[in-house]
Amino acid sequence: MGSSMRSSRSSAAPAGRQGQEPAVGHVQKRPQLHVIENRRASSSKVGRGMERLLDWTRTRRSPAVHIVVAVLFLGVCLLGALLLRTQMSSNSFEAATIEQHITMLQQDVEEDQTKLSQLEATLPERAQKMKMVPAEGSLSIDLNGYTPSQEGTH
Repeated sequence: MGSSMRSSRSSAAPAGRQGQEPAVGHVQKRPQLHVIENRRASSSKVGRGMERLLDWTRTRRSPAVHIVVAVLFLGVCLLGALLLRTQMSSNSFEAATIEQHITMLQQDVEEDQTKLSQLEATLPERAQKMKMVPAEGSLSIDLNGYTPSQEGTH
């Protein structure tokens, strides 16, 4: 059972550092450790998101302008949609009112046509009560050879 022990020392250079020899007398420093504050436990998700957004925009000026423009655009779109919906609702109400008036006017016209038809049906009977007689034969006027009088023209 001969297991080979690993050697903790190697003559191979670390990855990416081949050909670089450490300077004589130069001691490499180990990375320093520091404590990272846990912000998640102390603030809400919305607060954290806003804080991250603000940190991100503080380091970059151009994205901050883009974000402001995007928020303004979204606000204008929301306001425009609200105004459009309100106008459509108003137009719908007005159209319904106009349709009601049209229906009422059509009913009035139908009532008046019914009254007219009844009056036309009773017309001969009323004429007879008033001792009127129907005209016998047709009456026509022939204007052939008509000449206007000289008095009418100046």
